[in-house]
Parts: sequence; structure tokens; C-alpha cells
Amino acid sequence: MCESGPVNQDWEDRVAAVWDRIDHLPESGAPAFRAQIDALVAELPGDSPVGPFEQASAWDSTGHPDRAVPLYREALARGLDGYRGRRAKIQLASSLRNLGQPAEGVKLLTPELDAPGDELDDAVRACLALCLSDLGRDREGLSLVLGALAPHLPRYQRSMANYARLLVDPDDGHHA
Repeated sequence: MCESGPVNQDWEDRVAAVWDRIDHLPESGAPAFRAQIDALVAELPGDSPVGPFEQASAWDSTGHPDRAVPLYREALARGLDGYRGRRAKIQLASSLRNLGQPAEGVKLLTPELDAPGDELDDAVRACLALCLSDLGRDREGLSLVLGALAPHLPRYQRSMANYARLLVDPDDGHHA
């Protein structure tokens, strides 16, 4: 089942409205927030991959990566794809890292470097860089971050992209 499935724009708008309030939520409001997400998920078919993704995101965003991880895995196993699928991989990798499992995060995100590009590319690289750093692979992580940053700079894009590449491939022979 693909991510679009039975989800319609009205449902998406209602989910977005709940998520828009997350940054203003007092800590004591986390259970009510998750209950709102659960109520929206209950409207979906029982096999929808979107449901466990939204629930995982709610647990994750309220400080419970341990509760989020199995739900992210379930969403992906059910076939969550597209934009939400990519978000699930980023968020799962981040949660795994927070739980002391950065190697799993690296394994999950490394293939995303070759996936078709979208607005999540920089988030993939940032999260992957954190996982790599936790594994003592700081040069690789810095290379990813510099590579992601370079296109956003008003100048020095080519130099920064070259420096990023040279951090992991110093024998490349090209100079910044």
C-alpha cells in the first residue's frame, strides 16, 4: 500500500492542524496531543502505513523514541513510501541514534544519499552526519554537512563542495 492510500486532504489538514500546535504544547499536554493523533489514526484502515508513522512521530516528538522505533518500523514494513516514507527513515535513524544505535541509523540512511532528491536531502545528510559522528566517523559526517551547506551559500559553493569531498577522498587530486 502506498502512502496516499485512503488519506484525503481533509484528514491531512486535520493532522497538520494538530501538528501545528506541537511547539506550543506544555509538557503536561503530551498525552492529549498523542490522543488527538490516535483519534485521527483510528479513522484510517487498520493496515494503513500512515497510522503507525503518525503515532511514531507523536511519540518521538514528545520525548519517547523508544516507543516510536517499533511504530516507524511497522509503517515502513507496511509499505510507507514517498515523502512520508523518507521522513520515517530520517526520524527512525534519529531515534535509533538517540537510543545508542547509530550504526543502524547509518545503515538506514546511507541508501537515501542515492535516492531521488527532494527537500529532505539536507535532513538526510544532517541526521546521517550525527550518526556517523557517534561512531567516531567525524570526517565523513563533516563532509556530508559541508556538502549539504555548500549549495545554500551566497559564494564559495564550488570550494566548499570540493573541501567536503576532500575530507573523505584526500587523494582525489582536485583542489578547492
